[in-house]
Amino acid sequence: MITPIRHYITPAGYRTSATALFATILLSFTLGGCSKEAVDTTASAPEVTVIKIEPRDTPVVTEFVGKTASSRRVEIRSRVEGFLDRREYMEGSMVEAGDVLFEMDKKPFEAQLNAARAELAQQQARKETALINLNRIRPLAKKKAVAQKELDDADGYYRESAAAVEQSMARVVQAELDLGYCTIKTPVTGLSSYAVMREGAYIGMGDSLLTYVAQLDPMWVEFSVSENQILKHHDNIKQGIITAPADKDYVVEIVLADGSVYPHTGKITFSDASLSEATGTFLIRAELDNPEKQLRPGQFVRALIRGSIRPNAILVPKQAVQQGAKGSFVWVVDAAGKAEFRPVTVGPWHDKDWFIDTGLEAGDTVVVTGVLKLRAGVPVKITEPVAQSSADSTPNAN
Repeated sequence: MITPIRHYITPAGYRTSATALFATILLSFTLGGCSKEAVDTTASAPEVTVIKIEPRDTPVVTEFVGKTASSRRVEIRSRVEGFLDRREYMEGSMVEAGDVLFEMDKKPFEAQLNAARAELAQQQARKETALINLNRIRPLAKKKAVAQKELDDADGYYRESAAAVEQSMARVVQAELDLGYCTIKTPVTGLSSYAVMREGAYIGMGDSLLTYVAQLDPMWVEFSVSENQILKHHDNIKQGIITAPADKDYVVEIVLADGSVYPHTGKITFSDASLSEATGTFLIRAELDNPEKQLRPGQFVRALIRGSIRPNAILVPKQAVQQGAKGSFVWVVDAAGKAEFRPVTVGPWHDKDWFIDTGLEAGDTVVVTGVLKLRAGVPVKITEPVAQSSADSTPNAN
């Protein structure tokens, strides 16, 4: 038996078959599903934070590992041989220029001085006798009462006596110096070291070192710069990537081991003319005031060299820069609000940012967070107000 097709009458009087009704219902579900899918796509756009690139002149700071050194480290040595009588200073204490540090046994040198003075008196007496004899013979020689040889002998003896007096006077001066050298003083104000020799020790010419005195104000900070760094710096200046300070007047700031910044800055005062064959580096020296004696020789510090400027620098946070198979890249939000893959050339770092040498321009919107969820052409949702690049942050470039 064939079941007849049922017909339905719409309020408007139109007939619709069951097949047509089913097709209508199926179409409505399809359209509804498409609408929901579109809504879900919009809602699932990756959320990101961004910065707006604004190039600006940025200070460049180069960091090196340095070591402090005394600006004047003096070896305190004995100038005479003899026994060390006593030490007059407290080891490790501050001493002033002219302070007595050691005393040698003076008795042998006092005896030498007395002997030199006695010899001088003897030679002076001989000189006086020779002069009297010469003055007696001269008139007789004029009258031909004595031979010319006697006059010549008397004159020669007088000259010899006068020279002997000069020699004896020099010996007295030397003996006085040797006696004075028994009192050993420091020529500089500074921090004393331990005594190398103890009381009662014999001081010879081969072991005359007694101690050191290190001048603490000013202090030196020495660090090494590689040949590649020097060449790169000069090349950057030549290309206009950075500008050097006037007269190359760089400012040196140091950071101590505990992370604190030393309150006094300094200037570079010395650059070695030749490259060290052992290390392949140039020695650079800066001088800093040290009125509070906070710095001591031998401390390791971080030396920050300031003064160079990078004009129209582009900076992005470090977390914005990603590494791929072909190098560094960032994600940029284009005018349509979609993610764009952008290769970049990264320069040195600056605080929490990277200098970008190539790949970005003023006005670019760079993604900072949420980069792991991005694909090229995917719409993104910016969750925070657009920030500027942090070129004005405290620099700490390398």
